[in-house]
Amino acid sequence: MTPEQLKAFCLEFDDAVEEFPFGPEVSVFKVAGKIFALADLDEHPLTVNLKCEPENALRLRADHPDVVVPGYHMNKRHWNTVSVARLPEPLVREMIEDSYDLVVAGLPKAVRLRLDRP
Repeated sequence: MTPEQLKAFCLEFDDAVEEFPFGPEVSVFKVAGKIFALADLDEHPLTVNLKCEPENALRLRADHPDVVVPGYHMNKRHWNTVSVARLPEPLVREMIEDSYDLVVAGLPKAVRLRLDRP
């Protein structure tokens, strides 16, 4: 997955936006003001921080050591840093979607209902 593909995929989700609260080099992808992914799209190798259920985070780290590690500068229980180029693209896409879904699930019901509208 290229940086352009990562960005495009993150922005496909309902109400997803890209912001730069940590400076111009770090793309932060949010839904309803909450972060679901962040990455320096110019970084080599490309990595992305993604939210994850704690049990799943541990499993992914065990299954993919040195490729999926505890989230850099994030709550290590709930976030992973993923080396994008070293994993199959479908798995990366699944992890991004899971991160988005976790963030949406934690939003107030009224906000979730607004997101569900066509």
